[in-house]
Amino acid sequence: MEEWVGARWHRFIWRAADVSFPKATVRLEDVQRAVQMLFRAGGGDPLVRVAPATAQKIGGPRNWLQKVAGQGERAALSTLDEQTLALPPSIAVFADTALNRDLYLWLAAQGACHVATSAGWLADNLSATQRALQRFPGLRARYARLVNAHLAQRPPAARLQGTARALEQAVQAALQASIADGGESAVSAPPLPSGGAQPAAVAPVWLWLQALAPDPNAANFIAESDDSTAARQPKDNESHVKQDNKRRRAQRTEDTTSKDGLVMFFRAESILSWSEFVRVNRTGDDEDNQDYSQVADDMEQLHLAHRKPGETLAARIKFDLDLPSASADDLPVGEGVPLPEWDEKSARLVPNRCRAQRLRHRPPPDDGAQAPSTDGAAAMAQRLKRTSRQVRRRFEALRAAPRWQHGLADGEELNLDAWVRHQVDRRDARQPHGESPPIFSRRVRSERSLATLMLADLSLSTDAYATPQARVIDLVRDSLFVFGNALDGVGDPFEMLGFSSVRRAVRIHELKRFSEPWNDAARERVAAIKPGFYTRMGAAIRYGVQRLDERPERQRLLLILSDGKPNDLDHYEGRHGLEDTRHAVFEARQAGLVPFCVTIDEQAHQYLPRLFGAQGFALVHRPDQLARALTQVYIRLTAAVR
Repeated sequence: MEEWVGARWHRFIWRAADVSFPKATVRLEDVQRAVQMLFRAGGGDPLVRVAPATAQKIGGPRNWLQKVAGQGERAALSTLDEQTLALPPSIAVFADTALNRDLYLWLAAQGACHVATSAGWLADNLSATQRALQRFPGLRARYARLVNAHLAQRPPAARLQGTARALEQAVQAALQASIADGGESAVSAPPLPSGGAQPAAVAPVWLWLQALAPDPNAANFIAESDDSTAARQPKDNESHVKQDNKRRRAQRTEDTTSKDGLVMFFRAESILSWSEFVRVNRTGDDEDNQDYSQVADDMEQLHLAHRKPGETLAARIKFDLDLPSASADDLPVGEGVPLPEWDEKSARLVPNRCRAQRLRHRPPPDDGAQAPSTDGAAAMAQRLKRTSRQVRRRFEALRAAPRWQHGLADGEELNLDAWVRHQVDRRDARQPHGESPPIFSRRVRSERSLATLMLADLSLSTDAYATPQARVIDLVRDSLFVFGNALDGVGDPFEMLGFSSVRRAVRIHELKRFSEPWNDAARERVAAIKPGFYTRMGAAIRYGVQRLDERPERQRLLLILSDGKPNDLDHYEGRHGLEDTRHAVFEARQAGLVPFCVTIDEQAHQYLPRLFGAQGFALVHRPDQLARALTQVYIRLTAAVR
């Protein structure tokens, strides 16, 4: 009975104290595409992703109902740093749904123009507002409505006292000044009390952003890669893994859990914040798969400490033990090819930064207990017989299909468009015309001059399940097998390489070289591929460019088959890897190649347009249709490069 009464009392007092408008709620996921486009169009950093923000402590007065219900202490505020534009997961600030949606769009426009300076939070937002209104004149009317609606909701400054009153007056004066003349002239920040204005000292200003300064010690911490985390998930949870993309506030601290201290007697209720005493570490492979996201949401700040020297060494040994032994590893071919890498911090190409180690599949020993190695390829050929035959027929039609050659003085058929243009030119006395106008067309067989190199990502993440029945590596294997049979039917030269990396050592698995036929040996190497390590995509692309530079064909196509972001154990994670890959793609285009990426990563729209361009990649929404999607991409690209 007590629980029943308590639950209903909580529901009643929570609804009574709620000052938002649930019926007019707009969620970030519903407007995320529009927010991203507006942020990019306004000049925002293409590598900054839009993510939901988490609740943090806020200021401002609270009424007695909010104090009874425990509301008004935390809220999801908009923040901006060098990697993330964090916006509230949902906005219900205004009673009008259109205003709540306009607030999302305004925050995206202001985020694209926001520049953090030493002038302070209020002055930076005023400057960003001015730049946003100049860059997006069409938002002035919407911004004026947002400001008027927000000013009507802000607490009256007369009811506040001391510094809180002065800060509230400064914020309201700044908002009113930003719309005084339609935002056409510059607005200076109003005078502030001693100590300046901080976001947590006043009621939330929903129209402004809080810019987070980069942490100078961030380079000492290596972020855990999404690919490696996904690849190491237990197979019991491999079909549905929920990804936590929230942006949280962190603070560097010192780990004192192992220090010896005096025994102190205290009362438990004297602890003001339990979050200061929680040690948040990455879970190990042998621990239970617990959900720590709820714990992180309940903490105002995540306190991160440096690992101890012993722990760092143990972690490195653990990763290095993932490398196979020499007897179980594939056969190395040569000493390796040195490759450059783009350094994002110094903005230059560092020569000989990486090394591409070519490998060949080592067949298992035939000791009588195992079946011959060709059974893998034979089983795949039988299972994919129907799909492979259909795709091969489509590719053979490409080789035999003639094309129309227009603008001929003599031909098989009359080109109606050319004939109309010729009749118009005849009426114009200024245009000379001959006795044999080029108004005919003829079907001719053109010789194809096309070389294709396929780069398949064989990183740890391919060990995860893309469908309840198949892993990513299984779909990649089937796609390469079908694609190889189809290209063999066309007759165009092609090469297939798989790649993964361990720091600066890029492992290139030679599945089929240009000089080799598509035979049982090549098919067996495709059937034997397995998940590797990490994804140093920039180095792999540069190696593929070197291979295609040796080809005499007129058109050269570089296809990359991947399932996630570029990443590795070192600093290649994050922005460095994205910038290196982007420059590698640019170098490929400068060399006359056509680079194109096919991916099954649902988050590809957040980073692939920056790397390959809006028309330089294809997202396969149904992973089980990867082989057919790869066929469609190849047909479209080869039709464009004829």
